[in-house]
Amino acid sequence: MNDSASRRVRVRAPELVGKGGWLNTGDQQYTLADLRGRIVILDFWTFCCINCLHVLDELRELEERHRDTVVVVGVHSPKFVHEAEHQAVVDAVERYGVEHPVLDDPELATWKQYAVRAWPTLVVIDPEGYVVAQHAGEGHVHAIERLVEELEAEHEAKGTLRRGDGPYVAPEPEPTVLRFPGKALLLPSGNFLVSDTTRHQLVELAEDGESVVRRIGTGERGFADGSAEQASFNEPQGLALLEDGSVVVADTVNHALRRLDLASGAVTTLAGTGRQWMQGAPTSGAAREVALSSPWDVALFDGKVWIAMAGVHQLWTYDPGAETVQVAAGTTNEGLVDGPGAEAWFAQPSGLAATDERLWLADSETSALRWVDLDGAVHTAVGTGLFDFGHRDGEAGQALLQHPLGVTALPDGSVAVADTYNHALRRYDPATGEVTTLATDLREPSDAVLVGDDIVVVESARHRLTRLRLPEEAVRVEAVAHRTQRAATEVAPGRLRLDVIFQAPAGQKLDSRYGPSTRLLVSATPPELLLKGEGADSDLSRELELDPAVTEGVLHVSAMAASCDDDPANEYPACHVHQQDWGVPVRLVEGAADRLPLVLAGLDEGDAR
Repeated sequence: MNDSASRRVRVRAPELVGKGGWLNTGDQQYTLADLRGRIVILDFWTFCCINCLHVLDELRELEERHRDTVVVVGVHSPKFVHEAEHQAVVDAVERYGVEHPVLDDPELATWKQYAVRAWPTLVVIDPEGYVVAQHAGEGHVHAIERLVEELEAEHEAKGTLRRGDGPYVAPEPEPTVLRFPGKALLLPSGNFLVSDTTRHQLVELAEDGESVVRRIGTGERGFADGSAEQASFNEPQGLALLEDGSVVVADTVNHALRRLDLASGAVTTLAGTGRQWMQGAPTSGAAREVALSSPWDVALFDGKVWIAMAGVHQLWTYDPGAETVQVAAGTTNEGLVDGPGAEAWFAQPSGLAATDERLWLADSETSALRWVDLDGAVHTAVGTGLFDFGHRDGEAGQALLQHPLGVTALPDGSVAVADTYNHALRRYDPATGEVTTLATDLREPSDAVLVGDDIVVVESARHRLTRLRLPEEAVRVEAVAHRTQRAATEVAPGRLRLDVIFQAPAGQKLDSRYGPSTRLLVSATPPELLLKGEGADSDLSRELELDPAVTEGVLHVSAMAASCDDDPANEYPACHVHQQDWGVPVRLVEGAADRLPLVLAGLDEGDAR
């Protein structure tokens, strides 16, 4: 046995249990025993979470290279009530091109068994059924692949590795015109341009919203410029008309902005490198030289293209004249904080709509409707935080949305919100401060466009555009309030030891050439919860003091660690950034734990058993 194998902590893996059963297996149900002899990677995800979608994309190449030894199992662990619906999980698996088995765990049974605290979390189980690694957040696949190669060699030698086809069975494709469309744009011709997200295309539809005029893109995942037949996209979303008559496209999984020439159908790249922006990378400069992170929507406001940069919880701008990009608002911390752009916090901004005075945005993970003024300051109209959501009309301060993805400015100064997980179209009127419901019985609406007196809704999970007459009087809906499914962590009041566990992957060491290689940022909602321990530092452990008078709240913890290949002979070692944000709901209980371990990478030795 090699050194790393003998040092490795091994924990017996709990059984995989989920009330919703298994998807992508041809209706076959599995246990861990059925997967014995394979290296199993559990991906704890939920389909609202942009970091989870990043990890799905990171895993694709690893799955392909190790198809005969590795089985990735997505354990779907919902945050929002809608995500606990089985059909919604079925839809999400197809929508995001998940090509491995998925266990639908609506009651978080397996999440609790594995003591998971963050979306996404990856857990590696060896061929004998032991947990050998756990990683929270994104950017870990290089380390997991190295571990996979070690496990392949070790268990091949022991005779405990079983090669062969995995349990994945592809579902039958559905012959609809659109497949999980994301956003729509009304063209000057009266036709609609729709991002056909799951098919990696743009589709122009006639004025009836149904007849196909043309398709732009090959329909395969890719990142190529060229004619309508040659160009390729990767899960495109937002669309906006530029002043020169062309269309800018948020090409989400390519981390790029593309330009469509409506006359010729030619596609070119305006911004992005095709790689995902990570902490420490440039935040401004020549547009083709700066990395972006999951741009979800675009809108022309105050002379620039504003970008809902869902992947890093920020707003960026693209200047078409100078061909530059830069951060406009947001710190990259996830949450709901108003104020000057440089101090504001967002949570996966996913929909934009501009008026002369305001840029409206749907901030999906805080279930919020927010806006930016001409001075760049950020304000909240509806929404309170990461864990409060529901369907409640009335005064905006107490109204509730559930993971909205789209926003549309209406002629009277109010805004319509595509309230995605409530399957509804909502309206906020700044003049009265009231929230009402315009329509229900939509299926995951993700955008809407005005056409005369009608509003045309992108009904994403029904794969169509749906035309509604804007009602004179809004529908009123009985109040429903929700908290996240996730149970609060009980901790003792007073002193609490926060330990972020990070072990550099095998063959790597912490990179301290340019200063500290780690960073820990802590805050709380409400702020009064933290008497001591708020702020940033380089130490991954910190003593917090919690106010006993504040019985519950959320600890916001953001951790980053940089590691590089540990080979003195290599003058240019490969380096990797590991990062994760946790929002940990806590309840203060006398006699509860006085230590809160959060695993960034490795295993908490306290868990070994």
